[in-house]
Amino acid sequence: MNRWHAVVVATSVGALLAATAACSSSGSGSGNSSSAAKNTNFSAKPSGTLNSWSFDNADDVGKARMGYADAQLKKSGVTVKYDQTSFDAQKFTTRLASGDVPDVVQMDAQDVITYAAQGLIMPLNKCYSQNNVDPSTLFYPAVTGDVTWKNQIWAVPQFYQPSAILVDENVLQAAGLTNADIDTSNMPRLLAAIKKMYKSSGGNPSTLGFDPQATGNVYLWLLGLGGQVTDKNGAPALDSAANEAALSALKQITDAQGGYAKLKSFTDTFDFFGAKNQFVKNQVGAEVDAQWYPNVLSPYTKQIKIQTVPFKNKSGQPVTVSDDTAFVIPTKSKNPVAACQWALAVDSMGSWKAAEAARNATLAKTGSPNTGLFTGEPAVDKILRADSKPSGNADFDQAVQGFYDIVGDGIALPASPAGQEIQTDLQNAFTSVLTGQSSPKDALAKAQSDAMRAYQNVTK
Repeated sequence: MNRWHAVVVATSVGALLAATAACSSSGSGSGNSSSAAKNTNFSAKPSGTLNSWSFDNADDVGKARMGYADAQLKKSGVTVKYDQTSFDAQKFTTRLASGDVPDVVQMDAQDVITYAAQGLIMPLNKCYSQNNVDPSTLFYPAVTGDVTWKNQIWAVPQFYQPSAILVDENVLQAAGLTNADIDTSNMPRLLAAIKKMYKSSGGNPSTLGFDPQATGNVYLWLLGLGGQVTDKNGAPALDSAANEAALSALKQITDAQGGYAKLKSFTDTFDFFGAKNQFVKNQVGAEVDAQWYPNVLSPYTKQIKIQTVPFKNKSGQPVTVSDDTAFVIPTKSKNPVAACQWALAVDSMGSWKAAEAARNATLAKTGSPNTGLFTGEPAVDKILRADSKPSGNADFDQAVQGFYDIVGDGIALPASPAGQEIQTDLQNAFTSVLTGQSSPKDALAKAQSDAMRAYQNVTK
C-alpha cells in the first residue's frame, strides 16, 4: 500500500476477521457463495435497481466510466444508485450481517480473497464466461492473480498502478551519479550512491539520497528482493531468510540517511501533492512511487527533471507488484445479473475511451501532459498510450514511459484468506526493524505468529 492509497482499512484487523467469521457462521459459507453464482444466469437481461458501493470522490475518469456503464444498463431499464462513500471493512461486514447488502462493491484487490474465503462474495467465472469475456486474455496476469483463489476468479479488477523508482536528475548529476547507480539488485552500489546524494543540516536530513517508502511498499521490497509472503495454500510464510535479508537492506538504507525517525520526519514535510513538492525542491535523489504519481507532478514539468528506473530483483531484472482495485458481488446481492454486467461495462474498452476523452478535456484546460491511465488491460493500455502526446520535456516523457516498460513485469500480490492481517503484521514488522526496536529475525517471527493465528482463525 503506497502513500496515495485511499482505501480505508479496518481499525482492528482482528475485529474484522472475527466479524467475517461471524458472517460465515451465520450462513454465508463458501459453499453458499458458489451456489449463489451457480444458480445465477449472468447473461440474462438485467432489470430493476442496482445498488453500487463504489467510486467515492470520483474524478473526471470515474465520472466518465460511471456515465458509460450507467448508459449501457439503462438500455435494459436498470436504475443505478451509488453509495459514494469510501469502502470500510468493518462497515462492509456489518452491512452484510444486517442484510443491507449492496449489489456490487469496489474494494482494494488485495482484500478480495479475505472475503472470498469467508463466502461473503461470489466467484465470477460464470459472470465472465456467460458474457463472453475471457479474463485470462483481458488483464495482465498479475492483475488476475490478485483476485484468483482455488482456481476461481472473485472480482472484476481495474487499474494497475505498478511501482518503480523516480529519480531527480538534478540531485543525481550534482553528486556525479547516473541512473545506473540506482540499482536495488546491487545494494553496495546503491548505498554508495545514497551516501553521495544525502545532505543534512543541524543533524537532520535536507536532501535524501533515496526514499524507499518502505512501510507503504512491503510487498515490493520483500517479493522484489526474492522473499516470500505466503505458501501455495495462502498460509503466511513471513519468517524466511530472504525476508530477513530484504529487511536488513532497508535498515541499511534508512540508517545511511540519519535513521528512520529522522527520515520519516523529513518526508512528512514534503508537499507531496503540491507546487513545492520534493522534486521541485530537489529534496530527494530517488524515490519509490506508483505510476499515478507522475500525473501529480505533470503541472510542474518546467520545474523538474525526473526519470524512471525500474526496481530490480537480485538477478538484475525489472520487477514490480500489482496494485489495483476491483469490483466484487456479495453473495446475498439482490441483483447479481445487473451487478455483473455493470462491472464488465465499467471496465470495458468503451468505458476507458470515455474516461480518456474526459481526462484529455481536463488536461486541455490546464496544459498538463497525459501520463496514462494504466487500466490493468494490455490492449486498452496500448490504445490509450498511442493516443497520448509527448509533453515536450524529454526527461518527463522518459519517466512516464518507464512505467509502461515495467507494467508487464508485475508479481501478483499473495492471495490469502488472511491477506489483510498479513499486510498489517508486515507493516508492523518493518516499522519495528527500521526504528531499531527489533531485529529482522525477531520482527518477522512475531509477524508470522500473529498472521498464522489469524489465518487459522478464518480457515478453521
